Amino acid sequence: MDFTIEPGITKTLEKIVNHSDLATAHGSGTVEVFSTPAMIAFMEKTAMESVEHLLPEGYVTVGTEINVKHLQATPIGMKVTCHAKLAHVENRKLIFEVSASDSKGEIGIGTHTRLIVEKKRFLEKLGN
Repeated sequence: MDFTIEPGITKTLEKIVNHSDLATAHGSGTVEVFSTPAMIAFMEKTAMESVEHLLPEGYVTVGTEINVKHLQATPIGMKVTCHAKLAHVENRKLIFEVSASDSKGEIGIGTHTRLIVEKKRFLEKLGN
């Protein structure tokens, strides 16, 4: 199947850091700040949502690679803004530039790769 998704698509999402986002909740640290796993999940969600409306019926994207730096800590209650930009398209492979910031500045930056798959076939391969 041919896909007509072009580079340049962007999406921005915002969230308030809550207890379920903390390093202590994820088991990734002992300080109550926005965890790296929560930041990564937020980056993936932002990238996924940027293109999901462009996919044919029955198709989804799955994350296959993430390469990010978590630059600064963010406390509970602070707003985090995530931005994803589709930088490259290689057939079914979508490569995003992702970043996150809070009111003090940039907290994370990197790249995220997603692959377009037919959901039914993908699940069949898993035996589900």
